[in-house]
Amino acid sequence: MKRISALALTLCLFMLAESAAQAQGNGIVTLRSHHSVAVTLDRLEQALKAKHMTIFARIDHAKGAHGVGLALRPTELLIFGNPKIGTRLMECNQIAGLDLPLKALAWQDAKGQVWLSYNSPEYIAKRDRLGRCGRQAVNIMRKALHGFARAATH
Repeated sequence: MKRISALALTLCLFMLAESAAQAQGNGIVTLRSHHSVAVTLDRLEQALKAKHMTIFARIDHAKGAHGVGLALRPTELLIFGNPKIGTRLMECNQIAGLDLPLKALAWQDAKGQVWLSYNSPEYIAKRDRLGRCGRQAVNIMRKALHGFARAATH
């Protein structure tokens, strides 16, 4: 019985930690990855391509830092999107183009743990004042991004 209780408590604490990371007030969703930074973004890119998403760029910030004589833990950014969805948001308010295409950052913290972070579509909609106009597109984005992030990190 104590083993089950300890296991249940550990699982609950893990889930709370993951939920807390996702619920940041700055609109950033962050998930713990079970892979390296490079593999996390490889997996994300594969998941996106499988759904015919456009990959615009992949930026290795650590490589850029190294190129100017600085050190940075592994940090890579993937820029991607779906013009059909993004255009809907920009039709509501073109300022949404500042947040589009979407971006995901895979990064390694000081303890060696890898994370995947991206902007919450709801936060983008609020910040860009999309109102009801973008509600359907935002819901589609939220579900899709969650699925892509889970595929990349697990």
